[in-house]
Amino acid sequence: MNELQADVLVVGGSTGGTAAAIQSARRGAKTLLVSEFPWLGGMLTTAGVSAPDGNELAAFQTGLWGEFLQSLQCREGAGLDQGWVSFFTFDPRTAAQIFADWVKELPNLHWISGQVPVEVLRDGNAIAGVCFQDFIVKAQITLDGTELGDLLALAEIPYRWGWEFQGEWQEPSAPVASNLLTERYPVQAPTWVVVMQDYGEGARAPEIPAPPIEDCSRFLGAWDNYGPESFLNYGRLPGNRFMINWPIQGNDYGEGVGRLVETDASRLGFLQEARSHSQSFARFIQSELGPRYGLAEDIFPSSIKGVEGNSNFSKTSVLGGGAYALHPYYRESRRLVGVKTVTETDILPALGGRVAKLSVDESGVCDAIALGNYANDHHYPDLEHLDPAFKLAPKSIPWGGRWTGTPFTIPYGCLVPGETDGLLVCEKNISVSHIANGATRLQPVVMGIGQAAGMAAALCVEQHCQPRDLPVRMLQEALLQDAIAPAALVPLFNRTPEHGDWLDCQIFYLENPEEYPLSGDRPNPGEFSKIHQTSSTAIPSSIPNHAINHCQQFIGVFQKKGFQDYAIALTHPVEMAGQSWSLVTWRAEIDGQLKTCPDEQVLTIWGRQNSSGNWIIVEELTP
Repeated sequence: MNELQADVLVVGGSTGGTAAAIQSARRGAKTLLVSEFPWLGGMLTTAGVSAPDGNELAAFQTGLWGEFLQSLQCREGAGLDQGWVSFFTFDPRTAAQIFADWVKELPNLHWISGQVPVEVLRDGNAIAGVCFQDFIVKAQITLDGTELGDLLALAEIPYRWGWEFQGEWQEPSAPVASNLLTERYPVQAPTWVVVMQDYGEGARAPEIPAPPIEDCSRFLGAWDNYGPESFLNYGRLPGNRFMINWPIQGNDYGEGVGRLVETDASRLGFLQEARSHSQSFARFIQSELGPRYGLAEDIFPSSIKGVEGNSNFSKTSVLGGGAYALHPYYRESRRLVGVKTVTETDILPALGGRVAKLSVDESGVCDAIALGNYANDHHYPDLEHLDPAFKLAPKSIPWGGRWTGTPFTIPYGCLVPGETDGLLVCEKNISVSHIANGATRLQPVVMGIGQAAGMAAALCVEQHCQPRDLPVRMLQEALLQDAIAPAALVPLFNRTPEHGDWLDCQIFYLENPEEYPLSGDRPNPGEFSKIHQTSSTAIPSSIPNHAINHCQQFIGVFQKKGFQDYAIALTHPVEMAGQSWSLVTWRAEIDGQLKTCPDEQVLTIWGRQNSSGNWIIVEELTP
């Protein structure tokens, strides 16, 4: 077999694996990325989840995640304001092209697709490389960027799969003991995303064929509490297409989910069933809502070069293509037993606060290398019957005219195996509890984890050290001061990289985690005396953003309907006069202005309307 050499080997073209490879190469390491599929990006592309969750606030749109959003804004002519489940919905083909272009820009990053790992090579206690079907790669540092933590199993590195009960870490939402829920679903249910299209009034889309096993009774009542239009607009994409990733009597599928980590044959059996389940749901939608709705065409690639002729494990890719994602949206993976484990208490807001405390190691040093803010979100079909008492501890707050998740940080130690050297993980396979995984698994968080892992790997090559010996402060400074995509590590609602003191604030709280404000706001008396004023005096104008964010001007009467519940009765544009739209924002200065704006105040705003959510995203506001 051919033998290839690299400084850093990334196995898997997932969201985290892609980010890791790009960041490693940008730092200067000779990097090799090996993926199963012909697209990079994982959840965001090959899994079809082109409506990402979390890190939506301006302060958290940093690093590779922020760069990715900026690239999407430039390439999606219709904008990203299409669906209501996310502020950002896009064609997965656009995202795949962005990642491919980033790779092409890096001569020291070599990408090989159509290959899966079959063996992990060891040198004593260290990982030395990986065997694929057609070649061997030797590398100083290997990263597991597979969707299900496959390298952990191949290398026999300790990992977790399944629930931990309350006695393990005293997590408030963990069950006390095994029950029907934990036995039926050891991990969260995956979803095989399918993209549908509205072919137009009076049109008849091709009939969706019936899968081998069809039971439409499973989908009855799927959108009863929403209505057909709102159901479809949940994941509306450009071009009158719809991402179908619906959790209520929809296409989540978890029957026998443990088969994913048993044998190649059992995994294939599960994937076939999950794919058929989504096909059946799409067929149900067409039969219930009308023949104008059918499968979208040519969204996902239908052939995967280099895979045919290999084992069943790699042939599973042919289940996807066309309207169907190339593989399921996996919400959970094998989870490393690492130097440090993220548990539910690490992601919940501190008592009386809006943020979790910053992660610190045993000596009190802040070890944060990524951040997230999504609510803890778990998917189990038929949950209300299996365990009606199961409830997740709340971690959401009203902010910017809507609800958002409370921020938390990811420690470096959860990327590092407890004992094995030469390896980092960079996906949903970090060292995290089953409960906390519901918040750490989201696409922007995983992209941040991947960026940190890639930077750490490159630094280990530079410093000739093992990942466990890499000084975390060196990694933090490299991420904060990256020349292309500097990444925030400390969640501060009111500080973005555009603020002159952003870097100083980040470094100060990393060095002094005990000073981190539980409000999540960087105190600034001069600014906050204005933002928090309660009189009806003039509202300070915010930083102009409309020129770069494709905004439209709106004029109307402000309506304060309740706490963090705002609307505007429009008088301009003329064609929208008399309409009422909700007002939301992801900018801290606008959040402050909306909170202090008097009811019935005439406002001029610049923003973008989202018809699916009936809201205007406010970028600039003046009385």
